[in-house]
Amino acid sequence: MFEKDLYIGFLLDFYGDLLGEHKREALSMYFNEDLSLSEIAEVMGISRQGVRNIIKKAGDELLFYEEKLGLAGRFRELRETADRICAMSRQCDLPEELRREIEHLSSLV
Repeated sequence: MFEKDLYIGFLLDFYGDLLGEHKREALSMYFNEDLSLSEIAEVMGISRQGVRNIIKKAGDELLFYEEKLGLAGRFRELRETADRICAMSRQCDLPEELRREIEHLSSLV
């Protein structure tokens, strides 16, 4: 469950703007601010069950976006590849200018 929560939080960073404000707000409070369902319910003026439903629907929506668009997965893969290239460049005898460009490229992702 913890891994799925982390994954949903990661997807929120990518696709959060595609969610309605109500859903985005609930997910942000739950995943980013670590508020309980009861605390979120109080802030939003709805029931705890209502918050749970919003979080479930919004999470499913984020998973749908990732399934269709794949941006978060591609980003993660790009980040890992950039890190490996950067690490390999440190082990090779490369011109300093090239090494700096590789480091810069790695910092962009």
